[in-house]
Amino acid sequence: MMDFEHPDIRASDADRAAVTRILENAVGQGMLTLDEYSERVDVVLAARTRRELDTVIADLPHIRHRPAPAPPEVLRGWMSSMSRRGQWTVPARLRLVTRMCSTTLDFTSAVLQSPVVHIDIDDYFGSTELVLPDGATADLNGVGNVASSTTVKVTASPPSQRLHVVVAGKMRFGSLTARHPFGTTLKRLLS
Repeated sequence: MMDFEHPDIRASDADRAAVTRILENAVGQGMLTLDEYSERVDVVLAARTRRELDTVIADLPHIRHRPAPAPPEVLRGWMSSMSRRGQWTVPARLRLVTRMCSTTLDFTSAVLQSPVVHIDIDDYFGSTELVLPDGATADLNGVGNVASSTTVKVTASPPSQRLHVVVAGKMRFGSLTARHPFGTTLKRLLS
């Protein structure tokens, strides 16, 4: 089954094991000979991407179960100031639950676990700033505002291959801004 969402993502050992199990079941049901099985397992072991794995099982009826996505990391704050700067590790999914907080998530030196970061925001009376490196993009269209402002000062599309931040959720009586570090535009003009 082709992975239409991310066919060129690198294959993991778990992906290879899942495809090998599908091939073993196919042999057990008489769909493949042992020689065909052996040839295909060689391809599985050498596969670098999910697309390569999917070609091995494209002619077989199967359901490849994807592992459940990891739960999002949760950042909570109440009447405080929260900041993530420097080389902090950014998970692929982040949940931000804040009440009357000033929050800054600076991605300029961050260690990314995925080039796409999904942030689910649940905020009352707060201000949240996302500081993105030059070339990064952001999509804040999934944010519902109640007496709030959402400002995108970075490119929204096409999504950056380096870092694309997607924010969804609710802002109530607060503000959300996605921007580059101060001076980025000036540096670009002077270069």
